[in-house]
Amino acid sequence: MSSSTLTLRQEQQLEHLYREHQGWLSSFLRKRLGCSQQAADLLQDTYLRLLVSGRLPDSDFARPYLTRIAKGLVVDHFRRKRIEQAYLEELALRPEEFVQSPEEQLQLIDALIEADTLLHSLPEKARRAFLLRRVDGLSYREISEQLGVSVSSVEKYVARALQVCLTASLREEP
Repeated sequence: MSSSTLTLRQEQQLEHLYREHQGWLSSFLRKRLGCSQQAADLLQDTYLRLLVSGRLPDSDFARPYLTRIAKGLVVDHFRRKRIEQAYLEELALRPEEFVQSPEEQLQLIDALIEADTLLHSLPEKARRAFLLRRVDGLSYREISEQLGVSVSSVEKYVARALQVCLTASLREEP
């Protein structure tokens, strides 16, 4: 359901949801973010997600539904800030001639956030096994000892992570 295909009834429901809930939701977001401007952005994003999802909750379930969407957006916001901060700290350690342009920096931050989101879609052990293998260079046996699982489980975890990465990269190709 896009805004151009909303029925009159759906438009009215959405307007009612906004009028009824934007006050407390804005306050909820301000408390978690500590910034009214960021809260306003995430409030707008919450209703945008609601619109894009194509599902308007019943009035009895609107508050928990909006809260769940908003909490997810807050988690995403702080994850993005954490990744940006880590990248900028790493960038500060580089010699100036190796620093990318602001556009390249934004592209890299977006790619890092996408990779982080992708990795967080994996079960915990699969994500840890993949990172221990690819980032730390540990053997399957070493990973199995760290995770307390069999070597064959580690092989399956890493294969699953690689499958998710491959599927994501194939979706991005034109």
